[in-house]
Amino acid sequence: MNGDTGSDALLDLVREDLRGFGGYASARTYDLKGEVWLNANESPWANPADAGGASRRYPDPQPPALREALARLYGCRPGQLLVGRGSDEAIDLLVRALCVPGRDAVLVTPPVFGMYAVSARLQGAPLLEVPLVDGDAGFAVDLGAVAAAAEQGGAKLVFLCSPSNPTGGSVPLADVAALASRLAGRALVVVDEAYGEFSDQPSAITLMARHANIAVLRTLSKAHALAAARIGSLVADPALVRVLRACQAPYPVPTPCVELAVAALSDEALARTSARVAQVRSERARLRQALATLPGVVRVYPSDGNYLLVRFGDPGAAFDRLLAAGVVVRDQRAVAQLGDALRITIGTPDQNDRVLAALDAREAAA
Repeated sequence: MNGDTGSDALLDLVREDLRGFGGYASARTYDLKGEVWLNANESPWANPADAGGASRRYPDPQPPALREALARLYGCRPGQLLVGRGSDEAIDLLVRALCVPGRDAVLVTPPVFGMYAVSARLQGAPLLEVPLVDGDAGFAVDLGAVAAAAEQGGAKLVFLCSPSNPTGGSVPLADVAALASRLAGRALVVVDEAYGEFSDQPSAITLMARHANIAVLRTLSKAHALAAARIGSLVADPALVRVLRACQAPYPVPTPCVELAVAALSDEALARTSARVAQVRSERARLRQALATLPGVVRVYPSDGNYLLVRFGDPGAAFDRLLAAGVVVRDQRAVAQLGDALRITIGTPDQNDRVLAALDAREAAA
């Protein structure tokens, strides 16, 4: 690792008043052993609805079994992982820990996931926007414009959604690495890989050994079908993970969710997940090809995620036809650059057939 991209330079990006901040030391912070636990003011009796009785105890703040399973899944070390309530919590923690209100900016590339901008606004961080470029190959990030805007606007955080939601494109790893090199000592480049399992591109985690100012967001909500469990991870330099842990709430992940996630990361469960991801990818290709042949469809964008962005000649009519058929999709018409677009999640083969039937005006007229 180059010296100018090491942990020391990374910690210089943290708010001055939070460097060395210890946070709240909960009863589970200390690795103490005993048979009678009377240190957390918990009930000595289980709730009548809790047959096993485990829920009367506070959970481990960063459950070792879950961190180890996630580290194996993502190809990193447990010390590089911060586990929290979905990716949203990690986004909020990053903005709060790195951005001084009114001074340090957050850069985003719209149209994109809206929580980056929400977290910036809640922190009072200036928001810099470098719109995606809509070209023949789909929407793409203008990395030169991103780098220039980050330098000129004082960005501490640059969020790259890859695959991007809702547009579906991925940022090439070479571009991520080049941006991180240019912004070393200035900004943290955060690659949101919520949909990474559906893409052929390797994870940006593979770049972190050479670039300490890259962090990666992952989640079990999408490919692993655990959206309700709210298990998200930030993979980052261990020094930054320690800072964010001090800023995190004492018990971020409920025990039942941890147990469910650990079970979902067993070899057998992962094999089934892999098969379902392969089916989604196959259905994505089929649905994209079929949608492109329908009257009223203007453009279907390529996608590395489990969704397709589709432009329509009459998006309102398309949305209404889908809703009348009992199909709910994401309306993008209020989003800049997407006034004629809908985002359609890839469903089961039967669900996808239902989408096609609802949108086929010829079939509706028959």
